[in-house]
Amino acid sequence: MSIQHLLRSDLRRLILLLTIISSLATLANAIYASYRVQRQLLIDNTLEANHAYAAKLANSTEDFLKATLQTLDYSTRILRHNMNDTEQLLEQAMRLRLQFNSFNSVAITDAEGWVLATSPEALAIKGRRLTTAGPAQALLEKRPLISDPYVAITGRLVVFISTPIFDTSGEYLGLVGGTLYLNEGNILHNLLGSHYHRDGSYLYAVDRNRTLLYHPNPDRIGKRVGPNQAISDVIAGKDGASIIRNSEGTEMLTGYTPIALSGWGIVAQRPIQATLAPLHDLMLQVLKNSAPLAILTLLLAGILARKISKPLWQLAKHAETMDHPHSSDSIQRIRSWYFEAAELKKAMLIGISLLQQKIGKLNLDIQTDPLTGLQNRRGLESALESWESSHQPFAAIALDIDHFKQVNDNHGHDIGDSVITHVAGLMRACSRSADILCRSGGEEFLMLLPDATPEVALMVAERLRERVESFLIPQVGKITISAGIAFWPNGDASPRRTLKVADEALYLAKQSGRNQVVVTTDTNPNDH
Repeated sequence: MSIQHLLRSDLRRLILLLTIISSLATLANAIYASYRVQRQLLIDNTLEANHAYAAKLANSTEDFLKATLQTLDYSTRILRHNMNDTEQLLEQAMRLRLQFNSFNSVAITDAEGWVLATSPEALAIKGRRLTTAGPAQALLEKRPLISDPYVAITGRLVVFISTPIFDTSGEYLGLVGGTLYLNEGNILHNLLGSHYHRDGSYLYAVDRNRTLLYHPNPDRIGKRVGPNQAISDVIAGKDGASIIRNSEGTEMLTGYTPIALSGWGIVAQRPIQATLAPLHDLMLQVLKNSAPLAILTLLLAGILARKISKPLWQLAKHAETMDHPHSSDSIQRIRSWYFEAAELKKAMLIGISLLQQKIGKLNLDIQTDPLTGLQNRRGLESALESWESSHQPFAAIALDIDHFKQVNDNHGHDIGDSVITHVAGLMRACSRSADILCRSGGEEFLMLLPDATPEVALMVAERLRERVESFLIPQVGKITISAGIAFWPNGDASPRRTLKVADEALYLAKQSGRNQVVVTTDTNPNDH
């Protein structure tokens, strides 16, 4: 089987392959689009659910705090009449701790912060003055207060919820307050801790200073959280939902809601991978179920593509031999059963007679210098590639018009173009039909002489030099040229290196006084 036949067969297979790829791409795009829509839907639903969940727990926590403050406020109405009754103070402290199961401990102090009663009494702080952050702030501000986390005199990390005690005349008598032990069981654990999920979902509570009030990992309670957009928003009083990366680098779908009463925030989040895990299984099932129909569709598409491609393939095959005398008859016999192929067939039949003319003219134009009619760099490269592949020996003569700049300066560029045209004509007169004549740029020329010996090349160059020197050019007079000659093959030098050597020999001819020819058989003449 010939190489051309293999190439034509590959082209036909390529058409079929492109058809199959298009079908697969359409299927893949549909599955991918479905995946993206379902993925975004799952993310949006989870974000909305987490936001609603955080809002619900924030409302529950705020209701608890309001109820706690109301309970404490009710106790102050009893206590303001019994601040000197030790038994009554103890009874109220015990009732507040045990009846509502809201506090881990309860303390009643006077206006200076001295503890009058506690529950449980095992705290052993009765008679001591409370100077820690929470009570000190409450004593100073004399208003209902939910403190920031602080370390109590018992060494525990706590939040202090308190209400001031005033008598009927408005005199400040002290306060009654309860503590929540953040590192131990408390109402926050009861409200929030039962909602931990094994898929990595969890929620936590922070205060206005980014301190964790609750977290499923007890070791993190009381720690300050670093940069986190959800926390920044929630302590700024904003609620919402967003995708964030937690401290362990996991992307989380996060909903958050602030608690206005305390300045706290509730954050509920779920790993994005846990949310999307069912989607991966769903897409796999979709792919499995659609595979048989997809395979059948591809088979039908392949058959149809083969039928459609056949006339195009036949036309393409004959397009390679349009210069054949019987190509028109062969193209006429092709069965073009649909519009596009029929129009293409018609166009080929109409243009076949003009094609050869246009190809010949196009090749000539592409490889020809428009001023001189000599070959240009493109034609030169084509000849070099052909001779190199066929190992054709040649001599290269690099030519240059001496003092050409003065011609342009003294007579103008139009006269300069006339000089170049005359030199090109003399080159044709001194060359053979097999020689390659090229204008390589400006006033520079090249002559490639196939199978030329050094003697023949020198004779050609000298003959051209003498004719140029003796030729009288209108408005200019006489001019001279310099030339350098090199040969290929010559050692390991490439044909292009040979042209470079010829240029270097030309440079030597100019250095030596111009109007002369320098011949070199060395690929590195300047090394000497």
